[in-house]
Amino acid sequence: MLLWAGLVCAIVVGLDQLSKVAVRKSIVPGETRSVLPGLQLVNTRNQGVAFGFLPGRHLAVSLLVGAALVVLLVYFARNLDKPLIWLPTGMLLGGAIGNILDRVRAGSVTDFVKLPLGWPPFNLADACITVGVLLLFFVIEAPRARSEGPGGSDGPGTSDGPGTSDGPGTSDGPGTSDGPGGSEGSGG
Repeated sequence: MLLWAGLVCAIVVGLDQLSKVAVRKSIVPGETRSVLPGLQLVNTRNQGVAFGFLPGRHLAVSLLVGAALVVLLVYFARNLDKPLIWLPTGMLLGGAIGNILDRVRAGSVTDFVKLPLGWPPFNLADACITVGVLLLFFVIEAPRARSEGPGGSDGPGTSDGPGTSDGPGTSDGPGTSDGPGGSEGSGG
């Protein structure tokens, strides 16, 4: 599991850094290149976190990123049994490391993907962080949704706790018969 998270992280960092080098070498800062309708490539610098949040606050950004990484690693270590937990963990770590490398090297992050409607430019690391957060929520919530949904162990008509009915007309606890001849809350 740790190996898979590390592999995803390395792929994200590698692709992120390669894409940023390609942009810095081929697009002059301030230049805009249309790729597809609604999609442009630019070469901008961002001193904040993802999508330009907290610009110019280097200490705040460093503390925020550091705390988020610690929380993520602790959560990952405590939940190794969750299926696919390695994927969002690798994406989040890779995205964070990719942007940290830029900050250490240049004091800012290279952003280059520009969408319409005034959306701030972003980079591959930002995209991986965003998708990683969404996948993390899915990995956390999917098992819970399965167990609480219809036919799950906690769904309607299923219970294995004390005082529950095991079948029609039977009761293994006070006030819980729900089969023929008994009524809910009647005591038996």
